[in-house]
Amino acid sequence: MQEEISYKSAGVDTEAGQEFVKKIKQNVESTHGPRVLGGLGGFSGAFDVSFLKNYKNPILLSGTDGVGTKVELARLFNIHDTIGIDLVAMCANDILVSGGEPLFFLDYIACGKLIPERMERIVAGIVKGCKLSGSALLGGETAEHPGTMDPDEYDLGGFVVGAVEKDDLIDGSKIKPGDIVLGLESSGPHSNGFSLIRKLYLEGGRKLPADPELVGFLKEFALRPTRIYVQSILNLIKKVDVKGMVHITGGGFYENIPRVLSDSLAVEIQREKLPENPFFVRVQKDFPSLSEKELYSTFNMGIGYIVIISPESVADATTALEEKGELVHKIGVITSKNKESVLFV
Repeated sequence: MQEEISYKSAGVDTEAGQEFVKKIKQNVESTHGPRVLGGLGGFSGAFDVSFLKNYKNPILLSGTDGVGTKVELARLFNIHDTIGIDLVAMCANDILVSGGEPLFFLDYIACGKLIPERMERIVAGIVKGCKLSGSALLGGETAEHPGTMDPDEYDLGGFVVGAVEKDDLIDGSKIKPGDIVLGLESSGPHSNGFSLIRKLYLEGGRKLPADPELVGFLKEFALRPTRIYVQSILNLIKKVDVKGMVHITGGGFYENIPRVLSDSLAVEIQREKLPENPFFVRVQKDFPSLSEKELYSTFNMGIGYIVIISPESVADATTALEEKGELVHKIGVITSKNKESVLFV
């Protein structure tokens, strides 16, 4: 008998997708405030922006990102309830650099096969990330890619929109020599450098190591979700004149800090002021051949976010950040540029 040909026989189960949407509906709607119009399941999300009339010159900020090959570790450990936090964090922290308040978030999940229980955990993490960032999960898309992705594989993309008053936009233009660099601690590698991490610790980059102690170490420290700094920074900029901010993501210190500095400026980072994060201490111990330049070009090395302020604002800024639970380190100073934009002293 000839097999009946259908979309389902090709590997896409639309009925399972519809059931999945029903299951996550209540969780997603828990992120909605009065500005969200309609419900999950339509063709688009609707967000009431009439509040922007209270701005003199409102600026919308948008950002998109993913979590890279960290999803491979989540898959290997079968831990899927925090990877969604990473997704929101990578997007929300980026627009936060300009002083933007996240308003709403959308996600895209591609998978080889829709496994409802796993997808619910992923979305639960996204919901938690949205709550931590104060944004509404306005919508999303889950797509099965049979034949192009293995049934156990998935990947994530996120999209955020925020707003800031034009006069309050933070762009680094006021930074000058003598300004102080404060670093906020990270939880670990966040969502960057995992291709190198997998090369260093996973067999063939795809299989967990045989050493149970090392497996436990990776599970405890490598998968910690990216910190979301939104509430801490929004509290800070109400109290202190912040001149510039940096989200330490892909490219580490060397690539990200110069993005907020003019061509005439550089930053001196004091090594002894940086925190000792257990993950990076272990990496340096296990692989002493990794150069400092490579480490600080790939990882955040324990500092996930940077704030640049004038010297007289240091005490007030530290207090405001610590009020929100941040661990703050005075890690450097802005100088006039000689040759390099980022110097470690």
